[in-house]
Amino acid sequence: MRVLFSFAGGSGHFLPLVPLARAVRAAGHEIAFAGQPAMTETVGTAGFAAFATGGETLRTAPARTPLLAYDAAREDRAVRDGFAGTVARDRAGALLDLCGRWRPDLLVCDEMDFGAMVAAERLGLPHASVLVIAAGALVRPDLVAAPLNALRAAHGLAPDPDLAMLHRHLVLSPVPPSFRNPAHPLPAAARLIRPAAEQAVADGSTWLAALLTDRPVVYATLGTVFHLESGDLLERVVAGLRDLPVNLIVTVGREIDPAAFGPQPAHVRIERYVPQSLLLPRCSLMVSQAGSGGVIGALAHGVPMVLLPIGADQPANAERCAALGVARVLDPVGCSPEAVREAARAVLADPACRLAAARVAREIAAMPDPAQAVPLLEGLAAGDHGNAAKRQ
Repeated sequence: MRVLFSFAGGSGHFLPLVPLARAVRAAGHEIAFAGQPAMTETVGTAGFAAFATGGETLRTAPARTPLLAYDAAREDRAVRDGFAGTVARDRAGALLDLCGRWRPDLLVCDEMDFGAMVAAERLGLPHASVLVIAAGALVRPDLVAAPLNALRAAHGLAPDPDLAMLHRHLVLSPVPPSFRNPAHPLPAAARLIRPAAEQAVADGSTWLAALLTDRPVVYATLGTVFHLESGDLLERVVAGLRDLPVNLIVTVGREIDPAAFGPQPAHVRIERYVPQSLLLPRCSLMVSQAGSGGVIGALAHGVPMVLLPIGADQPANAERCAALGVARVLDPVGCSPEAVREAARAVLADPACRLAAARVAREIAAMPDPAQAVPLLEGLAAGDHGNAAKRQ
């Protein structure tokens, strides 16, 4: 079986596909990834063949911009006009061309790679999707049906007002059921797969060994996209956390020079990137922007959080974390370093928060291994479209 994995965004859209891709490859099948040009190096570094298929959503210049207050209408436009509009149009054509050349038996895409779904339907190619929006709510018929039906019409496909194409065959969810917003339940075709952390890598850094001592480890990050749209938030986070009796590790992204933060005390380390697989198993607290991948990664290790949601799905994720008792949520625009410090201090001292995070970690650990989804994908590729989602 030849399987094309496709994703429309950055790392937050790519990484949820990786455990499944590894399981498919381990079962003896051939795989490749299709994503925007800015992600081909990341895909290659992870050990996969990568095709550039357009649909740019990532910055090309390493410029930091001011932090804007959350605006739901602005975020809706990004989904409607971006992912369901220009990105989907661009990717549909590119994937039609790639599938004609590479000839996959099955396409597996992230839930927001709408162009891939249109291309698959036009080719009569079965497809499965993987959820990347942890709490749900971003992909709504009232928001994306109009641009997607326009795209469908352009490719000679019938209207799909209920967006059946999003869950016609199989939907795989690496999100613990308790985390999903009850107002946005999973479709009937959905099946769970356990999220897997990045594969651990060897690291010879002496500073890492020195920091991972008996002091609590606090990890702070604003992800791989919103770190550039956060104004001085990173500086406020560092200023707030560095006076705590902890070992603080901050990742600022490949585009930002850690030296710009000035000299730091010995218990603080600022890096462009450190694999979360090295940090989260040892963390007592994560401070982040509440991206889906970071939140689910932290919860998989039972790590409570302080969250500073900036945009996209982050406010919804932060709301679910607060409801589950695993995090405190701050306003990223107005919070002071002192507010960050006090929220971190409170979470570190709160056994209820740790216990709540541990409960979700146990829920995640009990989810099916991604390898259990491989027979479902094999069934899809063999033409068993109606029953593949019923076999778990």
